[in-house]
Amino acid sequence: MLKVIRKFFAFCGEENRRKFITSIRLNVIQALFEALKIPAIAVMIRALMNGTVDTNDILLSLGIMLISIAGSGLLKSKAVMLQTEGGYDTCAKKRVEIAEHLRYLPMGYFNANSLGQITSITTNIMESLENIATRVVMLVCDGLLTTSLIVIMLFFFDWRIACVLLCGFSLFLFANSRLRIASEKVSGKKIRADERLVEKVLEYLQGMTEVKAYRLTGVKSKELNEAISENSKINIDMEMTLVPRIALQSFIAKLTGAAMVAFSCVFYCAGSMDALNAVVMVISSFIIYTSLETAGQYSSLLRVVDMSVDRAQEILNTPQMDISGENITPAVRDITAQDIAFSYEKRKIIDGISLHIPEKTTTAIVGPSGGGKTTLVNLLARFWDVDGGTVMLGGRNVKDYDMDSLMANFSFVFQSVYLFHDTIANNIRFGQPGAPMADVIAAAKKACCHDFISSLPQGYDTVVGEGGASLSGGEKQRISIARAMMKNAPVIFLDEATANVDPENENELMHAVQALTAEKTVIMIAHRLKTVERADQIIVVDHGKIVQQGTHAELMEQDGIYRNFIGERREAASWKVHK
Repeated sequence: MLKVIRKFFAFCGEENRRKFITSIRLNVIQALFEALKIPAIAVMIRALMNGTVDTNDILLSLGIMLISIAGSGLLKSKAVMLQTEGGYDTCAKKRVEIAEHLRYLPMGYFNANSLGQITSITTNIMESLENIATRVVMLVCDGLLTTSLIVIMLFFFDWRIACVLLCGFSLFLFANSRLRIASEKVSGKKIRADERLVEKVLEYLQGMTEVKAYRLTGVKSKELNEAISENSKINIDMEMTLVPRIALQSFIAKLTGAAMVAFSCVFYCAGSMDALNAVVMVISSFIIYTSLETAGQYSSLLRVVDMSVDRAQEILNTPQMDISGENITPAVRDITAQDIAFSYEKRKIIDGISLHIPEKTTTAIVGPSGGGKTTLVNLLARFWDVDGGTVMLGGRNVKDYDMDSLMANFSFVFQSVYLFHDTIANNIRFGQPGAPMADVIAAAKKACCHDFISSLPQGYDTVVGEGGASLSGGEKQRISIARAMMKNAPVIFLDEATANVDPENENELMHAVQALTAEKTVIMIAHRLKTVERADQIIVVDHGKIVQQGTHAELMEQDGIYRNFIGERREAASWKVHK
C-alpha cells in the first residue's frame, strides 16, 4: 500500500508532491482535532455520572468540541483543496509531458502501438488518475492515519481496549492485503479492456466509409460489440472479485468495534473499568468503524492507481530519438545518404543505400509497392533514425541538429492529409501560429484554394471537421500545400500530392505544387508520369536497395523496373483516354 502511494507521489512531480505531502500533514493534525471529540464527550459524561453538571463542565466540553469541529473543518478544507489542485495539475502537466515526449519518438513506435492504446492512456487513464487517484490515495491515508492516532490515544484511557483495537486493525490490514492481491489480478485486464474498447471505437469511426462501401457493417459491428461485451464482463468480474473482499474488510471493521464494546462491558461488569471509560470506549468504537471502512472501501482501487501510473510511465520511459543536437542553420540544403540501413522488427527494409540530392533539384523515388520508398523518405526526413550509415543535410549529420532546427528546413505534403478540428486559417498557419491574415490569404492564393475557401459560409473562419472530413480530397490537398507554403522551408517532401485527386482539381493542384516547389530541394514519392519525367534525377528502389538511378531519358534506355513502370503508366493513361 505504501509502495503504491510513494509511486503516485513520485509520478506527481516535485511541486505537486509537496502539495500532497502538505495535505497529509494537515490530515494528521486534522485527525488529532477529530480525536478531541473523545475527551469532549468524556468531560460531559463524567459530569453526568457524578451528578455535578455545572457551567464550567458544559463550557469546557463545548469549547473542546468547537475546537475539534473548527480545527478539523478548516484543516480538511485546506487539505482537500491541496489534493484537488495537486491531482488536476499533475494530470494536466503529464498530458503535456506525454504529448511532448510522443513528438520525439521514432515513427516506428506508432506502428507498434495502436492509436487506441495511446488515446486510452492520455484520456481514460489520465482521467482516472485525475478524478479517482487523488481521492483514493488521500482517503486511504486519512482513514489509516485517523485509526492509528485513535489507537495511540486509547492507550491513555485503557491499554486493554487499545490492544483489542490494535488486533482488529492488524486483521483489517491483513484482509486489505488479500484484497489488493485480488485487485492486482483483475486491474490489468480492466485497463487492457479499456484500451481495446477505445481502439475499436476509433477504428470503427475512422473506417466508416470503407465499412459502408464494402458492406462490412456487420463484421465491424461484431468486433466493436465484442470489445464492449468484453469490457462489461471484465468490469463485472472485477466487482464480483472485489465486493466479497470489501465486505470481509467491512465485517472485520464492524467486528473490531463490537469487540471493543463487548470487552468494555465485560471490564465494567468485572469492576476493572469505570463507567466513564466504558462509555468513551463505546463511542470510540463507532469512530474507528467509520475510519476503517473509509480506508477499506477505497484501498481496492489502489491497484488501479498503481497500474495507471505504470501505463502512463510506459510512454514517458520509451526512449526518444536523440534530439540534443545544436541549433544549426546550414549554408546549403543538399541531402546525402551514405550506406544507410534500417530494419523494422528484425526485417531489413533499407539495405545499404547511398545517394546525393543536390540543393534546389527534384528527386523522384519510384519502385514496387513494399520496396522501401516511404521508409527511405522517412529516414531522410529523420522520422526514424538509421541503424547504420549516415544521413546528412548541408554536410552535417542530421543527428548533429536539434530536432526543431532540423525540421525548420523541411515541409511535408502527404498523400493522406490531416487537418485539425479548427478554422481553415489556423490550419494554414499551423507552421506559423502568429502569421497575419494577409500572409494566410497570400499562401492560399498561391495554393489555388482562395476561391473555394471564400465561398464557404464563414470563409477562412470556417471550422473543418476533425481530419478535414467536411472537405473534398483536392481541397484538403490544396490547404496542405498552402500550409507548407506558409512554412516556406527550403526542402519539400512530397508523397505524390495528386495521386488520389479527381481530374477537375488536378490542374489547379499541379499549379499549386509547382508554386510550392519553385527554387526548393524536392524529394517526392512519385506515382504520376508527368511528375516523374520532369525530375532532375530518378531513384528506383526495390527490396531496400537502389536498383536504378538517373534521368528519365537515361533510365528509358535501360531494360528494368523503370521502363516497365513508365510503360504501365502510359498504358493506363491511354486506357482512360479511350474510355
